[in-house]
Amino acid sequence: MNGALMSEIFIVDDDPLVDTALTMALTGEGFDVVNFVEGETFLSAARTRTPDCIVIDTYLPGCPGLDVLKKLDAAHYPAPVLVTSRRHDIPTAVDAMRNGARDFIEKPFDPTEVAARIRDTIDAWQQDHSQDSLLARVFPGHERLTAREREVLEQIARGASNKETGRDLGISPRTVEVHRARIMDKLAAKNAADLMRIVLRAGSLAGKLKSTGAG
Repeated sequence: MNGALMSEIFIVDDDPLVDTALTMALTGEGFDVVNFVEGETFLSAARTRTPDCIVIDTYLPGCPGLDVLKKLDAAHYPAPVLVTSRRHDIPTAVDAMRNGARDFIEKPFDPTEVAARIRDTIDAWQQDHSQDSLLARVFPGHERLTAREREVLEQIARGASNKETGRDLGISPRTVEVHRARIMDKLAAKNAADLMRIVLRAGSLAGKLKSTGAG
């Protein structure tokens, strides 16, 4: 969430009954809701500020919801996007998911249940991205690091001491020292500052490093 701030949800749906029911359910869950009845106004807002979650219907006046999804580039948008639709066919759901939707919700739906799904989606999104760190970057030599070395590197990035790292990872400080030396050697880093420079200079690709395997 946004700390002391209310989480902001964008709902893009031209059905006033759906807007009212879902807004009431979400407000009851502690969310701040902003409603849009068509895509262009929503896109303009979404490009100037980022809500905690977006809910887009597939049927919108002017520009269909799936086209709005593509224009938003939902797969790379910094917040989860859910798609609602009164069409229950598999191709529509697949198209939505392929274009970045995190979930596909069929209409009619129970607003209370959808509000709960939205909260779960936000929690899962934040958990995923709280785990993103310097290790989510692809940097020269990352593929040479073992799974344990990546764990140690993450601790180094957080500023943890060898003792703290050992406690968190269940290994001895001496073993941490060995891993640290190997990391420095594999990445050709002269010191800790140089190590961080090597990691930080690469663009962040969330989850990429974790998907490369143990090495």
